[in-house]
Amino acid sequence: MKPLAARTENLEQSFIRAVSKMIEATGGINLGQGICDLPTPEPIRRGAREAIEAGASTYSHFAGIEPLRAAILEKVRSYNRLPATSVDEVVVSVGSTGAYMTAILALLNPGDEVILIEPFYGYHRGLLRLIDAVPVYVTMHAPDWTLDFDALERAITPRTKAVVVNTPANPSGKVWTQQELERLLAVLRQYDLFAITDEIYEYMLYDGREHVSLAALPGAYERTITLSGFSKTYNMTGWRLGYAVAPAPLAARMGLLGDLLYICAPTPLQHGVAEAFSMRATYFAEMQAAYETRRRLLCETLEAIGFDVPWPQGAYYVLAGFAPLARTRPGFADDLQAYETLIREAGIGTVPGRAFFANPEDGRYYLRFCFAKELPVLEEACRRLRDAFG
Repeated sequence: MKPLAARTENLEQSFIRAVSKMIEATGGINLGQGICDLPTPEPIRRGAREAIEAGASTYSHFAGIEPLRAAILEKVRSYNRLPATSVDEVVVSVGSTGAYMTAILALLNPGDEVILIEPFYGYHRGLLRLIDAVPVYVTMHAPDWTLDFDALERAITPRTKAVVVNTPANPSGKVWTQQELERLLAVLRQYDLFAITDEIYEYMLYDGREHVSLAALPGAYERTITLSGFSKTYNMTGWRLGYAVAPAPLAARMGLLGDLLYICAPTPLQHGVAEAFSMRATYFAEMQAAYETRRRLLCETLEAIGFDVPWPQGAYYVLAGFAPLARTRPGFADDLQAYETLIREAGIGTVPGRAFFANPEDGRYYLRFCFAKELPVLEEACRRLRDAFG
């Protein structure tokens, strides 16, 4: 038989999903995949049920239902301070991953280079490779995860077309400051580059930090695609609803690509998530407080058992270093061995650090933990870690 498409030859299951399968098989606690097992707010669930009962079962506009796009427009104008003026600049997608896919298809030709900031989210790299774009890596370093802008400029070539920015970041928890984004914008202008900003964790901030959208800065909107969604904020990862905001000509291209790829996002679920915008304003403060409790519990536990822990500035992951453990106890020679040790000795699933770096050696002494769990589950996980390694 003739061979399959060459683009599939190097595809492999992500470590994130592989760990989830291992944990399911052993009955352990999954602190690897960012599944988020907290309940979806009732107004959203009720809105979806009512839409189903009302027969909202046909295709929506390929860019999303008008009420949802209008609500997103108002939200990005008020919270993100984007200068968007029309629903024509909003595209509802099948998850923020769907928005990312249409963004890179709209922007990039095969061979175009895109700068990824390490540690990166693996799907950002995987999809670039799938369309024959070329990822180029610039590495941030713990504990502050600051970017070397000189290294960024050295990475730019005549083939560079875009930079991907994730803030708050998965897996590091890095939150970009306004000063950093302003400096990035100067680079984008100098070299005429686009930016794709993944802001899915935009409401998860700690220690008084503020979320700043690159596209809100003067002169940035015209060259920025802003991605976000509902999965993380409203605990609905399986609903697969995200969105992009970009200048209308670019948003129109992305909408047409979305139409080709998946027609539209699920119609009744769009009606459901539209109800999120009428929820009480205290929801976000309460969510932040709940995640702060979980962040503290997990970070203090990891520190107590010997991990080097850069406390995340945002999102709900901890990219924890275990180089001290590698020097003092067996089972921690590298990230693959360490994550197997945690599963075997504590029944805890994590993600090996190499999943987030181009060079596996850069992630050798890191594991990523997710604390988006019901509090009793996270407390049990921390008890297991202390019992096994304390």
